Amino acid sequence: MRRRPRQFRLLHLAAAATAFALSVSATLSWAWTGGIQQLGLPPGAQSSVRDPGAAQAEALAEPGPGDDPTVRLPGASTAPSAAGSPSPSSSAAAPDSAPADSASAGPAPATAALGGPRPAARGQTCRTGVKLVPTCGALWGVAPGAFTDRRGAPALADFEKLTGRRQDIYHAYHRGTGQLFPTKAEIAIAREPGAPRLLFLNWKPRDASWAEIAAGDPKVDAFLDRLAAHIKREFPERFFLTVHHEPENDVRAKAGSGYTADDYAAMFRHVVRRLRAHGADNVVTVLVHMAYVPHTTKPWFGDLYPGDDVVDWIGFDTYAYSDPGYGHGDFAEMLDRRMSSKPGWPGFYSWAVRRHPGKPLMVSEWGVWGSARNPGHKADFYRMVARQIADFPNIRAMVYFDTPHDQRGRDSTVDATRNALAAYRKLGDLPIFGVRIDN
Repeated sequence: MRRRPRQFRLLHLAAAATAFALSVSATLSWAWTGGIQQLGLPPGAQSSVRDPGAAQAEALAEPGPGDDPTVRLPGASTAPSAAGSPSPSSSAAAPDSAPADSASAGPAPATAALGGPRPAARGQTCRTGVKLVPTCGALWGVAPGAFTDRRGAPALADFEKLTGRRQDIYHAYHRGTGQLFPTKAEIAIAREPGAPRLLFLNWKPRDASWAEIAAGDPKVDAFLDRLAAHIKREFPERFFLTVHHEPENDVRAKAGSGYTADDYAAMFRHVVRRLRAHGADNVVTVLVHMAYVPHTTKPWFGDLYPGDDVVDWIGFDTYAYSDPGYGHGDFAEMLDRRMSSKPGWPGFYSWAVRRHPGKPLMVSEWGVWGSARNPGHKADFYRMVARQIADFPNIRAMVYFDTPHDQRGRDSTVDATRNALAAYRKLGDLPIFGVRIDN
């Protein structure tokens, strides 16, 4: 038999080695993000509420119910605009019908990874670090029982039992100057023995306009001083705080309104600086945007930013839809939603990593609005998150908004179907969401 030339054999061997290396690289990348769990292999024995860092640290005890904190839920939806134009709600901004298309944009190129939402390397542990940014991986959390009478600790205990793991972040809402926070019940949630959690608290001032607060409204300033003293005395641990989340929905662009984008930025700065000046330097601030394209493309949108010195994280609220039309796409579409009528908008994730490359990003509210006409979509979407999360390295926390009915009757519950719950449990079980809380 005729032997092939030596040069040809060497080229053949080199090609084979290259193919093998590419195959190994792809396999490791898939396993690195927890892809092996998508096979549905038996997870082995585990408790009903699992510690996400069980493979990296000791198991945590199953949480039990505690006192129900007095929290306020997001406000009522904005009244519909004239002529049937879209009117976003506080918890999910979206028109009732598709504006044209909302194609998936994918992540921005050459973005800063900030450690990346990847699981720990062998022998290492992902944990919370400076400003609660995980050293690797991403934090996993929930606002449980939203728009229901059963919220706070009982709702959290129900959700954790249902989904099979402890939540890293507990999300709650406060308004006005009538209540100091964290409340006793919220503190108990954060300090539960064997199951530490991070608090993420929203505060919406109601007693003065943004401009008045920025100028030092006496009533609000007195509350901020009491709040700082309360935090310093009762809860020195770090926690997430946002001031008037989703401000886009309340901007009044006319000068002198008290609610311009510049007024918001000044108000945010005033609140954060006053809290810090009075000793509440453990507060980790999150600027929470409403990722709604008609708002993000307004000329005033960039003016909302209060400054790097008072903003630790950038958050954004965004939802997927099971019905075809607006918001019906994959995880990448939800994070980087675009509209054909606004071709200059790159999508929120892409915008944020370019505008704020050094800031960690939090999906501060997310969920899937289900549909009886497409009941399989929720499960499919949760699987998409598992496949695509590693493509968005600046996402360092994801906080689900779980409700059986929002202001418009939409259902985001993770157990709407048996398959949806199973997919959500697998998603939360990925190593990428295994972060140990060091607080």
